Amino acid sequence: MSRALPKYNKRRVTFIGGAAAVALSGTVIAGFALAGETPDSGAANARTLAGPGTISCPDVTGRLPAVPASAKAEVDSNLAQLNTQIQEANKRLVDTVGQGGPNFVQNAILGPLEDKRISTVNRIATAIGRTAEKPAGLDSLAACTLSK
Repeated sequence: MSRALPKYNKRRVTFIGGAAAVALSGTVIAGFALAGETPDSGAANARTLAGPGTISCPDVTGRLPAVPASAKAEVDSNLAQLNTQIQEANKRLVDTVGQGGPNFVQNAILGPLEDKRISTVNRIATAIGRTAEKPAGLDSLAACTLSK
């Protein structure tokens, strides 16, 4: 007895296999064609409805002593950099809404922002300290919070 399928079984297996391959190919093609499409349900993206909040940081300018004229340019540059850092952190906060776990904002945005602010505040203190008394306690102004 032959192990080969009779002719009618071969045709049936070939036909069903071909139909399954066409259906699977169509599904894959449709999936690639619709990738990235958003449903037109009229509702806005649910994760952006509440708004991510904003990052607020203590004002460094108000806590600085009199800045010597020789350090004014460097201090002003670093103060502008502090503002830029806050703007970048707020942009990142908006761009990453819904990502990460419960501590994502603290670990990925607020923590690195505090590190950058500490180094910038230290540069300000060093610039002032070159020609006048170096201000102390400015590191306490580095920590920022998330305001809803």
